[in-house]
Amino acid sequence: MVTLNIRLGAAEEIRSFVNLANHYPFTIILRQDRYAVDAKSLLGIYSLDLRAPIIVEAYTSQAGNLIDTLMKYSV
Repeated sequence: MVTLNIRLGAAEEIRSFVNLANHYPFTIILRQDRYAVDAKSLLGIYSLDLRAPIIVEAYTSQAGNLIDTLMKYSV
């Protein structure tokens, strides 16, 4: 499992993130406080507090490319 803290804001940025997450075959979860949502779900992401940082959990041992791509969302 690989984790990274990110922040999502504008609607276009969220839509871009979901499209990016859907390109990977492994499970990607977003966690915030006691909530966990599928990173491939637009509605799931909108249920989070987007003003606060979000933890990305990628369940794979080969997430190097994903981490490089997510650095633009990193906090």
